[in-house]
Amino acid sequence: MDRENLELIENIRQQFDNTPFPRIPLEQSPKDNSELLYLHNLVTAYYFRNRKVINTSGKVILDAGCGTGYKSLVLALANPGAKIVGIDLSEESVKLAEQRLQYHGVANAEFYALKIEYLPTLGLKFDYINADEVLYLLPDAIAGLQAMKSVLKPDGIIRTNLHSANGRAGVFRAQAAFKAMGLMDGSPGELEIEIVRETMEALRDEIWIKAAGWNADFAQDEGWIMVNYLFVGDKGCSIPEVFAMLRGADLEFISMVAWRRWDLMDLFKDADDLPPFLAMSLPEASVEERLHLFDLLHPLHRLFDFWCGNPHQAQDFVPVAEWTEAQWREARVHLHPQLRTSQIREDLTNCIESETAFEISRYIIVPTLVAVAIESTMAACLLPLWDGPQSMVSLVEQWLQIGSQMGVNLEPVSEQTAFEEVKELLSGLEVFLYLLLEH
Repeated sequence: MDRENLELIENIRQQFDNTPFPRIPLEQSPKDNSELLYLHNLVTAYYFRNRKVINTSGKVILDAGCGTGYKSLVLALANPGAKIVGIDLSEESVKLAEQRLQYHGVANAEFYALKIEYLPTLGLKFDYINADEVLYLLPDAIAGLQAMKSVLKPDGIIRTNLHSANGRAGVFRAQAAFKAMGLMDGSPGELEIEIVRETMEALRDEIWIKAAGWNADFAQDEGWIMVNYLFVGDKGCSIPEVFAMLRGADLEFISMVAWRRWDLMDLFKDADDLPPFLAMSLPEASVEERLHLFDLLHPLHRLFDFWCGNPHQAQDFVPVAEWTEAQWREARVHLHPQLRTSQIREDLTNCIESETAFEISRYIIVPTLVAVAIESTMAACLLPLWDGPQSMVSLVEQWLQIGSQMGVNLEPVSEQTAFEEVKELLSGLEVFLYLLLEH
């Protein structure tokens, strides 16, 4: 590594030693944050790629760039029985991460002050790697991806992200301005933070770099200013550059983590009535091309947050939408682990008793942009899933029993009709991975 990059890495290390991130109180727990746990549960990524439900017990999970350990705690709670290993450039951050997990009683965790390039020295192989908000800081992102690939098990999955040059354009323009003012020479501290705050507050509200993202309330937090307006090493890229990096590291793109929020068709008034050129060309576009066009047309996302893994490791499966009736009748239904809580079960029971719709998406909104609600009588047939996985046949029987008890239908419902109704319900929920289906 050349001298300039060595100096950059040292400045980044000093920045996080001086201002550890994230600045979340030690005692704060994510145990009730279903959505955050859903995103960091290996079950979610593994099922998305393979349509198989995996047991997290005994898995080894790396939090690369663990910072003060909040995401390490999330990973521990989201993946019961897994071993958590955290690394970070900042020794001060690592100390705080160790304290955090000890405070919350997580024993199967260890932390190291280590550069990502030195991961092989740990002598471990990982089932899942979480590299959150770190890859864009590396002088060579491909080298970082290669280092993670070198310690990834063959069927392991990496979740990582890079800043969008379009989605973060306002922040990058502000960073350029503060670089020109000399505030980002070396490692910025309290003085530079205060100058940024004073400068932004002095600007008129309509000035572009202020209107594009400045938040006076957030600005009271020094950490927020540091990881946005004075973020040493920060940089953005495009979707083609992301895919070029993956090819350079010999990794395969799996999906955006919030995959439903990257649907190009959602950008059009009527996806069934596109201009002829688009109607002919978009169906033939690759995943990379569609994501790139989305980011150009609507740079909504600050992060390109995605899963990737070793090439050719995805297991063959038949999409649920293409299952035969025989496959459906053999199906086993799992509730996503992060929905299987006593509180959510109680909420569902209350909806059933009050005959109000059960809005399942209020616990995990990330896979969708719209509310997902289930009519109360249909939702009632899902209750057994809070006790454990169920067969499709047993859920159909449950629905028949509920229908007769609640007088849902004036005439008896046939088993085939009940089967079709339950199938439609499960299919709609599997799309968002609220339910996981195996046959």
